[in-house]
Amino acid sequence: MVSETHVHNVELTAESLQEDLARLRVQKQALERELAAVVAHLGSVQRALSALQALMLEPAGAGAPGATAPETAAPTAAATEVAPKPTTRVRRPKRRRGAEEAAAAAAAADADRQSGYGRLTEQILEYFATVGDSDVRARDVAAALGRDRDSGTINAVRSTLDRLVGSSRIRRAGRGLYRANGS
Repeated sequence: MVSETHVHNVELTAESLQEDLARLRVQKQALERELAAVVAHLGSVQRALSALQALMLEPAGAGAPGATAPETAAPTAAATEVAPKPTTRVRRPKRRRGAEEAAAAAAAADADRQSGYGRLTEQILEYFATVGDSDVRARDVAAALGRDRDSGTINAVRSTLDRLVGSSRIRRAGRGLYRANGS
């Protein structure tokens, strides 16, 4: 015969596991959203970097102004090896439009960043504008922004706060405390 205490312990364990399961599902969703934002940001940074590397590979003043040359491929892992390989490719002359394309790629990367990461940064800065000269904990900032569902979203707020401290947009007032910069 199973004792009543044993049955009660099993029920408590089952309830605890159900709560853990619900919490972990929410945390998984938050991490998946964060991962999607990081992947999108990574792609935009890679595109901007490729555009800038293409500009850097074009030698200044190479080729005649009216000459046409085949398109060059983006640098690959083979192109970055230590030993130089002979090439028969002709580099196209440096064009002004290349700089414009790089600037457009960088602007696109900036827009991607602003749509995801920048939004949290701006929300945090707006929050600090409203609290004035008070010391605030990261958890309180997360709660005020509705981002206190789980440790993953709170940690995203903490990371953003640390980046803002690093860029001197807010300041650290003590261990775990943040404060708006004085005007």
